[in-house]
Amino acid sequence: MDTFFTQNFVFICILLMAVGSAIPKPQDEKKRVMDKPLSDEQHYSDDSEHNMDYDHEAFLGEDEAKTFEDLTPEESKQRLGIIVDKIDKDKDGFVDQKELQDWIQYTQKRYILDDVDRQWKAHNPDKKEILMWEDYRKVTYGFSDDLENVDESDSEGVTYKEMILRDQRRWKAADRDGDNGLSKEEFADFLHPEEAKHMHDIVIQETLEDIDKDKDGKVSLEEYIGDMYGGAGEGEDEPDWVKNERDQFTTFRDKNKDGLMDKEEVKEWILPPDYDHSESEARHLIYESDSDKDQKLTKEEILEKYDLFVGSQATDFGEALMRHDEF
Repeated sequence: MDTFFTQNFVFICILLMAVGSAIPKPQDEKKRVMDKPLSDEQHYSDDSEHNMDYDHEAFLGEDEAKTFEDLTPEESKQRLGIIVDKIDKDKDGFVDQKELQDWIQYTQKRYILDDVDRQWKAHNPDKKEILMWEDYRKVTYGFSDDLENVDESDSEGVTYKEMILRDQRRWKAADRDGDNGLSKEEFADFLHPEEAKHMHDIVIQETLEDIDKDKDGKVSLEEYIGDMYGGAGEGEDEPDWVKNERDQFTTFRDKNKDGLMDKEEVKEWILPPDYDHSESEARHLIYESDSDKDQKLTKEEILEKYDLFVGSQATDFGEALMRHDEF
């Protein structure tokens, strides 16, 4: 049941960090915004102090950034040099903004690529070029084609039949050539529709179905809050982040101020169109590292700023160097 639920609602788990919210939320709260920051770290503090942990996670990905924490500066530079060679796709000896932006996007999507590989192998043991719907359905659900007799419900009160039909609808949207089967690339769109532009209508529709409890085709303030917060217990005050989300709804989400989010407003909420975090981070890294101001980076320029890109806590970012008696 857990595997089934995860596969069917996998897109929900990666819609993180509501745009514009400055008040942190508990990490287990449901979040749906797709154009998320590259790190849960705050890039700049309220007094404009730069936090390089944000850059480390943006450049390496959160998990990989942790592997650099205990490396010496020499080890960090050695590993960073190998990464730079990977980023420099055209092998011209420079890393330009596009190459750096592509790398940052890759690191952010690496977990998705790993998930697609794992799910493809699990659902396609015969290693076929095309995975047919019938084969996927049998592996995932184990039910016959007769959906009329499928009526078990999960803990959220959604019937298996509804979930199968929902998956089938998403499958058809991912099936570009209409052969009822998916290539591995199409299967990736099925598993992670938020990553494919032609699947965004499906994501919006599923989001509405999840949140719109009264089925009027719109999201009220209470439905919006209820999707991410279960309510305060007796004698408890509503957390500040929830109060902030109420303000976000009335000030930014509800564009026409009718008290509801329609489909277009939901789209602007979960698919914000006007900001590219990877482009902004690539520009930032080049600005901080480009010593000759030619708008591209040599390996030497990157290694000179290794602490910006990957960091190293082996010397507590330099503090240990001041304690000579420890060496």
